[in-house]
Amino acid sequence: MSTAMTRSEREAFLADVHVGVLCVDEPGRGPLAAPVWYWYEPGGDVHVVTGAGSRKGLLLRQATRASLVVQTEAPPYKYVTVEGPLALGTPEYERDIRKVAHRYLGPVMGDRYLKSTGGGENVAGQLLVRITPERWLTVDYGKA
Repeated sequence: MSTAMTRSEREAFLADVHVGVLCVDEPGRGPLAAPVWYWYEPGGDVHVVTGAGSRKGLLLRQATRASLVVQTEAPPYKYVTVEGPLALGTPEYERDIRKVAHRYLGPVMGDRYLKSTGGGENVAGQLLVRITPERWLTVDYGKA
């Protein structure tokens, strides 16, 4: 029996809240793999906000493609990996930065986190990353 997820299963899994691991090429080294908060709606792009001047941000500016993997932490294990072209832009505070903080921490803790990290409504220095999924790799060991 196949452990691969169907399209609807993989899109629903990716849309759930998981910490993702973003992978981007780093010339002369192995790819950079870094944990990220992300959001995704089935049929759309994967979105991440990161510091434009961070190692991740600098590498993303040079790259044309990236990968993201999300997984469960308890059996039966599941994971989804997406890979595809990048598009970069400037995030909007409410639509992107506050939304993702609330997604992972809830409204109260999300706003506290943003205040404590200086993540106020100033989006200068932030980078909105969009990955258009072209290739998918999925496993759901619950199907085995």
